Amino acid sequence: MILTNPFHAADSDKLREECGVFGAIGAQDASAVTALGLHALQHRGQEAAGITSFDGQEFYSRRGLGHVAENFSTSHAIAELPGMMAAGHVRYSTTGGSGLRNVQPLYADLAAGGFAVAHNGNISNARTLREELVRKGAIFQSTSDTEVIIHLVATSRYPTTIDRLIDALRLVEGAYSLIVMTPEGMIACRDPLGIRPLVMGKLGDATVFASETVAFDVIGADFERQIEPGEIVRVDLDGKVTSMRPFGQVRPRPCIFEHVYFSRPDSIFDGRSVYEARKSIGRELAIEAPVEADLVVPVPDSGVPAAIGYAQQSGIPFELGIIRSHYVGRTFIQPGDSARHSSVKRKHNANRGLVEGKRIVLIDDSIVRGTTSMKIVEMMRDAGATEVHFRVASPPTAHSCFYGVDTPERSKLLAARMDVEPMRDFIKADSLAFVSIDGLYRAVGEQVRDNARPQYCDACFTGDYPTALTDLGQREARDAQLSFPVNKVA
Repeated sequence: MILTNPFHAADSDKLREECGVFGAIGAQDASAVTALGLHALQHRGQEAAGITSFDGQEFYSRRGLGHVAENFSTSHAIAELPGMMAAGHVRYSTTGGSGLRNVQPLYADLAAGGFAVAHNGNISNARTLREELVRKGAIFQSTSDTEVIIHLVATSRYPTTIDRLIDALRLVEGAYSLIVMTPEGMIACRDPLGIRPLVMGKLGDATVFASETVAFDVIGADFERQIEPGEIVRVDLDGKVTSMRPFGQVRPRPCIFEHVYFSRPDSIFDGRSVYEARKSIGRELAIEAPVEADLVVPVPDSGVPAAIGYAQQSGIPFELGIIRSHYVGRTFIQPGDSARHSSVKRKHNANRGLVEGKRIVLIDDSIVRGTTSMKIVEMMRDAGATEVHFRVASPPTAHSCFYGVDTPERSKLLAARMDVEPMRDFIKADSLAFVSIDGLYRAVGEQVRDNARPQYCDACFTGDYPTALTDLGQREARDAQLSFPVNKVA
């Protein structure tokens, strides 16, 4: 039931953030504000979008497959969502699969009234909780792990909605940033480790929440602060804001891949400019893995900031040696290898007049399966590049993520099967290097990784998971360590 979507996982050659959330309370045309905020978060989920609003009496929902603009660009669509409180969600499915029944926010009529929830993250013990709830008579309407939270709230014996939510979240493992709507107001909360991001802002007298600060820029709101790990913020219908921390003090471990790839570069994550962090990663990469070359070329668009940093540090000119078409669907939605490889060529094209006869340093954010990297190296050679050196602005991705990021099973991760030299041979580059884990930490403002108490969740690089991995996660992590050989170099 709670399974990684095999269609996406098998074809993906990038790590994909599962979703983005946005909420507004006390705003005129709250649903219109939410739609605009979701548009700024579209990169976090492009499969489906939904908005639920509340007008003081009734809840209204509109959900659909596709992009935000496809579902909420008309005045008619917004008119169906009246009220001064609204929450929205953009989704790229990992847990539960695709389909309209899994599009969020999920809504239920509970004994205390309407309850809507938008969730970014992944509950790693959802299968266990769901099976227990079903044995007790619960009837699920979706296959999303998020619905487990609704049933836990519904069956809690505490008297108030906020206490029921806290009671439910004490049973949950994994990662979550939640925006919840009830007849009393809006609740925003983040898991005790702060793995998934959530920020708060003000739009006039309205309070707004979002997965990233860039959503506030788009709607004209002022960024106030991040929701702290383990914090629950409640905003009443009259605008009163209350903060509580019911889970005690836990050393936070936000997802470091937000700096590498997930967040938009014009966002602020964990108090640091994402764009500046990515440039710093490129500088670290140039220090750790220098090479004699004529041009630094980013793999667009995600490799651009790191390539700028690499070029600045190395003194090698930065050039757009690959031009990206923005009118082609993402490569991982194409079934079959031949179609996927054809999509790579349609999406990226070599700037032949620039790269011909040149030694090229390609900069990308990560290597997952390696198929796209191989095709891009081949493209550079076909365009006449004399040497193609590949540099990666993250450590080798050798472990699956179980906290709301779509990754293939570990046996399909190139770095889980090979050391660097066999990986270089696989993608057919002249050289291959990754930034070190300490280099990555330096780039985001730390001196080194504290191995005893890591400052970030970096499990996709290190295998150091910050929570228990019940259900599928625990089984796959155990099997992955035992089931297949690693291609080592003498």
